[in-house]
Amino acid sequence: MKNKYLRAGQIVRPHGVTGDVKIVPLTDDPARFRALKNAYLEQAGAITPVLLGNVRFQPGAVLLHIEGYDTPEQAASLKNAYLCVDRAHAVKLEEGTYFVADLIGCETFDTRGRAFGKVTDVLETGANDVYEIEHGKLLVPALKRVLSEVDVENARITFDADVLGEVGCFAD
Repeated sequence: MKNKYLRAGQIVRPHGVTGDVKIVPLTDDPARFRALKNAYLEQAGAITPVLLGNVRFQPGAVLLHIEGYDTPEQAASLKNAYLCVDRAHAVKLEEGTYFVADLIGCETFDTRGRAFGKVTDVLETGANDVYEIEHGKLLVPALKRVLSEVDVENARITFDADVLGEVGCFAD
């Protein structure tokens, strides 16, 4: 089942004296924070709606204010929390692209029916993402020629067996 909320960034520390926070973006487009007014805090398994304001950017980071957190001490209580959006307000993806959260946990197979286990991480390498299966048992570059089918609705990914033999990195 898909997560109702998608992580857009992680709060790393307070910033300044008015309760602003510094966020490491977990999105390909940090500029999306500029238009984001409603979001959710994910902290210790709880999801809380919040209002955002005063968005600024630093290299590799977003600075913003979360309503109700008006002191550095209040902002410090948010360290390591995630700032999330609900799916209705998530960016629209192009065909053939997926949210990492939807890929994690997908069962993987090849076109010959061989099962490899679940996707445990998606590594961003710069050139292309790499799907990590069962914590490194198998690494598969996310290339169109190796991905026979990606079905996030049913949590299933199928690799072309012939291409997987060429590009997959097996642990043993």
